[in-house]
Amino acid sequence: MDMSDAPFKIFVGWDQREDIAFQVCRASMLRHSTTPLDVIALRQPELRQRRLYWRSPDPLASTEFTYTRFLVPVLAEFRGWALFCDCDFLWLDDVAKLVALRDDRYAVMCVQHDHRPAEAKKMDGRIQTVYPRKNWSSLVLYHCSHPANRALSADVVNRESGAFLHQFRWLDDKLIGPLPKNWNWLEGWDQAPINGVPSVVHFTRGGPWFEHYKNVTYAELWQDERNRLGDDCK
Repeated sequence: MDMSDAPFKIFVGWDQREDIAFQVCRASMLRHSTTPLDVIALRQPELRQRRLYWRSPDPLASTEFTYTRFLVPVLAEFRGWALFCDCDFLWLDDVAKLVALRDDRYAVMCVQHDHRPAEAKKMDGRIQTVYPRKNWSSLVLYHCSHPANRALSADVVNRESGAFLHQFRWLDDKLIGPLPKNWNWLEGWDQAPINGVPSVVHFTRGGPWFEHYKNVTYAELWQDERNRLGDDCK
């Protein structure tokens, strides 16, 4: 991938309840990367201060970045490509390999799961909702300069429904490109690889930073990354 102009922009969801998850996600991403990255936390208070986000609180939103994730093309000034991922990701492979899969035919690219969780709750007791294209928006390669993404203005992000945004309804389906499952491997849903580990583990039910999820699959790898950050990481 051509990184000669500037580091590749990666926007990571941030929630005050899961700052440690963000720190580990960012650290694992940077540690495995072979190319410069600009990793940016999507902090809702900052986005509100910048008057890019003004939605009223949604009781069904499971995180503070439930909707702010869709501001990525705006934040990238509708130029080039950028990546979004949730904070509850553990990167075990080089993000450059993922970005190399970019295809200019598409406005967005994502792992197209058929995820239908059975649990009624997740994380710290939040309601587990089931809807079409669930988790498609948890990792998205945005072709920010694609003309179709001009429809995703700040006004649209603040006005439209969760279903409209999470199901990419501003796009024709032919503009939604696929990515391999290993770049958004869902803990508790996807089967573990027979050999090796996924490129990215997504602790979508809840990660090892929550008391009830300390022993989920690959929790020890998350803890190893956490330990590398040292005692200053709280």
